[in-house]
Amino acid sequence: MPELPEVETIVRGLADALPGARIRRVEVARPDLVDGEDPEAFAKALKGKEIHSVTRRAKNIVIDLGGGYLLVNLGMTGRLLVAAKKDETTPYLGVRLELDGGRELRYHDVRRFGRLWRMTEEEWREWEGALGIEPLSREFTPRYLFDLTRRSRVEVKTWLMDQRRVVGVGNIYASEALFRAKVDPRRPANSLTEKEAKRIRDGVQAVLRESIEFRGTTLLDYRDSSGEPGEFVKRLRVYDREGEPCVVCGAPVTRIVQAGRSTFFCGKCQK
Repeated sequence: MPELPEVETIVRGLADALPGARIRRVEVARPDLVDGEDPEAFAKALKGKEIHSVTRRAKNIVIDLGGGYLLVNLGMTGRLLVAAKKDETTPYLGVRLELDGGRELRYHDVRRFGRLWRMTEEEWREWEGALGIEPLSREFTPRYLFDLTRRSRVEVKTWLMDQRRVVGVGNIYASEALFRAKVDPRRPANSLTEKEAKRIRDGVQAVLRESIEFRGTTLLDYRDSSGEPGEFVKRLRVYDREGEPCVVCGAPVTRIVQAGRSTFFCGKCQK
């Protein structure tokens, strides 16, 4: 599933390409991808709207239409691409937005776990306010993280993935950040010391920024807004490396399951 770096990479590409474009026509090929309203009403509401900006909140792409928003969550296999209208459409097209200037914004989704939905400004403020803190923001300080962990005995890796606390950190980057912080992913969150909380904060921010620099992690389906895969997969230190030697100490990387998700760590480095 695309996490913060993958969504941020897509957003940066779209933010350069889309502002000022007007939506001329909307085709909903897969109605189940539209959330909260009839696909015909969805298409009618978007037609004629101008795209003011493209930003990110948590793992969601936020398209400001001036007086309302179009939000896109990529689910597990979603792709949002800008293409010339004349270019051949790839399989699994879900929604197509025809723009002026001969371009299209296309949403593809093999497994169709993603979704697109509209929000008014009031709905946006309420929804956005219920989400956790952005991990790359100034507000995500070591003290903030430490104070928040005092309230929970949940294992720290699972804690990091709770979007009500910190948004955008999914399975890949939680494992990678804890490895950098030298913290065992099975530790109860409220057992962390202030120094460990700082190492985790620093690890989260470092791995997210580095992944954004390399345009995200492509394990299977993820592509950026121009259709290119991310290169951070080559820099993963523990994730998906079960049994391989740790890049620091040489001990084999261990895989366990936490909250139904695979966790990778080094039992020697992360005591």
